[in-house]
Amino acid sequence: MRHRILAAATAISLALAATAARAEIVVGFVTGLSGPISSIGIPNAKGIAAGAAYRGEVGGEAIRIIQLDDASDPTAAVRNARKLVEQERVDILIGTSGAPQTFAMATVAAELKVPMVAISPIAEPPKGDGGPWVVQIPQPQKLLAQAIVADMKKRNLKTVGFIGFSDALGDLMHDSLSAAAQEGGIKLVNNERYARTDTSVMPQVLKTIATRPDAIVVGGTATPGALPVLALSERGYKGPIYGNNGMISTDFLRVAGKAAEGLICPTGPVAVAEQLPDSNPIKPVALAYRAAYEKANGSKPTDGFSAYAFDGWVVLTDAAKRALESGAKPGTPAFKEVLRQALMSSKEIVGTHAVYNFTPQSSFGVDERSRVLVKIEQGGWKLLP
Repeated sequence: MRHRILAAATAISLALAATAARAEIVVGFVTGLSGPISSIGIPNAKGIAAGAAYRGEVGGEAIRIIQLDDASDPTAAVRNARKLVEQERVDILIGTSGAPQTFAMATVAAELKVPMVAISPIAEPPKGDGGPWVVQIPQPQKLLAQAIVADMKKRNLKTVGFIGFSDALGDLMHDSLSAAAQEGGIKLVNNERYARTDTSVMPQVLKTIATRPDAIVVGGTATPGALPVLALSERGYKGPIYGNNGMISTDFLRVAGKAAEGLICPTGPVAVAEQLPDSNPIKPVALAYRAAYEKANGSKPTDGFSAYAFDGWVVLTDAAKRALESGAKPGTPAFKEVLRQALMSSKEIVGTHAVYNFTPQSSFGVDERSRVLVKIEQGGWKLLP
């Protein structure tokens, strides 16, 4: 009888120890550390490290990060998301690099009922049972495209050409530009595409120039986004060229070189944090991010991608704090549910790219405060009025 009592007491103590150990919040983070999108994925990982340095615990609970590489592959992103949820029992997902990979991951999150913070721009993700489960940090492409169209109208430009990726992100950028151009009375004259792995886009550039547009929008990001810019310069194109927030990195500038001079990009305020007025609430957070990034990574940030991951961490940890206040314990379905509800009710959460407000009606949580126009001048970014 005594042995039974000891065995039962031991089992109870082990269960209590396991419960206590699992009190930590576990975050499953997927990014592209290898493959063609690693120029985004590696900065994403550095942004998460900066976030952890900035806010390493929530409500007295430790946060543990499990990081996996999807090798820039949507299939691997799905596999990683399932592993994190089904085997590692994470409380929340965050990721990943590239629209196709992120949408694939978001589909898994909705299916398995795990909240997720997306750090690449995607179309509205599936809601899922009891959802929605996904919020996304990047500015909606239409919001950015509207800034381009507004600038074109200020310059009295009437037509615009488009050269972009032949994938989900290219579709999103083209469709957003098309809608914004139509609303603004600008004519979109073409739709040329190229693969991220292409080494030349000269045929697409020649076709675009042949339409004689007043301006050209490049719908490519990171280093592959430099290809059209280089080809347009080589062909002597002199009109305005507009880029996007995915070009805000020293890697892009290194590859594009002098061809990028004068390029205009809509992006988040963090890109020009020092140039923001002191009245802008984003400025102190953007500067704090830079300090946290340097602490975590031993160097200063040179891109905009790490800041999206940092903002994802800020939104995630703010929601986690409110979820813990409900009494739900990490590692339980109840905690995932209250964490989902907390994400969807985020109000005026200040990050580096935006001030975030999420609702169940939309996965987007930003407004016009999340965008500025910058111009590349002498290898740097200048805030445009």
